[in-house]
Amino acid sequence: MCRLTTLCGAALAAFALHAGAAEQDFPSRSITVIVPFAPGGTTDTLGRLVASSLGKQLNQTVVIETAGGAGGLIGMQKLQKSQPDGYTLAFNNMSLAILPHLHPKANYDPLKEVEPIGIVATVPMVLSVSLKSGIQDLPSMLKRIRDKSSTKLNLGSSGPGSTAHLAESMFLHYAKGQGEMIAYRGTGPALTDLMSGMIDAVIDQTVTMLPLDADKRVKAIAVSGTERLKQNPNIPTFAEGGLPEFDLSIWNGLVAPAGTPKPVIDKLATALSAAIDSPEFKERLEQLAAQAPTQRERGPEAFTKLLERDSKRVSDLVKDANLLSGR
Repeated sequence: MCRLTTLCGAALAAFALHAGAAEQDFPSRSITVIVPFAPGGTTDTLGRLVASSLGKQLNQTVVIETAGGAGGLIGMQKLQKSQPDGYTLAFNNMSLAILPHLHPKANYDPLKEVEPIGIVATVPMVLSVSLKSGIQDLPSMLKRIRDKSSTKLNLGSSGPGSTAHLAESMFLHYAKGQGEMIAYRGTGPALTDLMSGMIDAVIDQTVTMLPLDADKRVKAIAVSGTERLKQNPNIPTFAEGGLPEFDLSIWNGLVAPAGTPKPVIDKLATALSAAIDSPEFKERLEQLAAQAPTQRERGPEAFTKLLERDSKRVSDLVKDANLLSGR
């Protein structure tokens, strides 16, 4: 028995030593970052920026893998099943806080299933309409959706659980209007139909909306926040357009599977913060009207508190406003 105990102790010590060495050597191979939405949307765009910048800081290849569907749930479940070793991560947004409330049967709780690494950017939301819709500004759109005799407007999003879907539900609720919600596998496909005139409107982040408006492929008619964007001061705020109640900005961040060792999380968080401070990253965020986190807003602890806060915030909003009950 004594010899067996000694052997077991030696084996455990060797395992611990090996695990510690693996954490010290991290990363020794490429890292995969899951983006739980279809290509072409805000999360995909920012995710690729993060992958490129993070790879430079870690001196390792970081690749993007898109896994869209169910408002981000499919991609997050894929992360959930991966090894918690730091080599599979996910880049997601505020939909992390939305998922449990809009997909209760999935039994997915991000507060238990992920290890937050850090926030990357907070981005205003922009309401854009198709050039074929005939809508020129927010007041005329509000008048139309409040007119029960008018044909319902179509609003596209990446489905229940996504930030765009929540935003559009909030918009209709606060506007006391009617509209038909159309779910896509991601914002990218929704924007494709918006540009073609198949749908009337989409509410999404500045990252995707500003370039399309600049190219005159869609018309941006309102932006969240208290002030107009310096990147495009021609877009009025929702308050200026007659809907001050709507004021939603979306955070985007990097997470790992639950159980990922703390030294690995800390190393990733440090590299992510350095990436955010790089001149190239700052310049790109500025172009996209995205706000980088302050030093106090960075890191696993700050991200965890933000996720806890917004999980409760979204839960209360869904219940109080009865949002998305008709889906």
